[in-house]
Amino acid sequence: MPAAPPAGRRERKRQQVRDQLYAAALHLFVSQGYEATTMDQIGETADVARATVFNHFSQKVGFLEEWGVRRRARVNEILGSQHAEGLPVGDQLRRYLKEMADLNVASRAETTVLMDASARYGRLLQDPSLETELARIVEHGQRRGEIRADVDCDQAGQLLAACYFTTILRWIRTEPAPFDLQQRLAGALGIILRGVLDDDVT
Repeated sequence: MPAAPPAGRRERKRQQVRDQLYAAALHLFVSQGYEATTMDQIGETADVARATVFNHFSQKVGFLEEWGVRRRARVNEILGSQHAEGLPVGDQLRRYLKEMADLNVASRAETTVLMDASARYGRLLQDPSLETELARIVEHGQRRGEIRADVDCDQAGQLLAACYFTTILRWIRTEPAPFDLQQRLAGALGIILRGVLDDDVT
């Protein structure tokens, strides 16, 4: 009687195919544009059947959503390895935005195509994933007494995410980059954390 297959082999194979499709899609998006790329081309490039593409990604916009998920996961992985959760909340937020900026700068061509497509065809400003991540950091700081008790953590996360996305969208609009992305995000975060009124103004 043959031995039972190792547990998880089917899932590993499925993830391998998904990774192939994702890599093929990003390559095509960057080389020929999001609009010009078809699901058939993605399947051909990944060397899988057309039906397999749709089994993993029912719509082309799914690749945009996957891109965002993987970016955030990568940042969380980096921060986890740096034990950033023990830092003061302001430093955690600075580190999070810095790592996001570094990923974007390191792959500017990819970011330009994917972020623009996400704004045009995806749910970039409706997807709450990033604001949820940032709100979680704010809430953690609030529990430690670093954030005022009257601050709405969800609203703070929404504000930070909106600031991030609008900054990125301006950054990708012209070539070369019109400003230093990391510095611009750090400056915006500083304004949000400190507020804009002078301490003597009521």
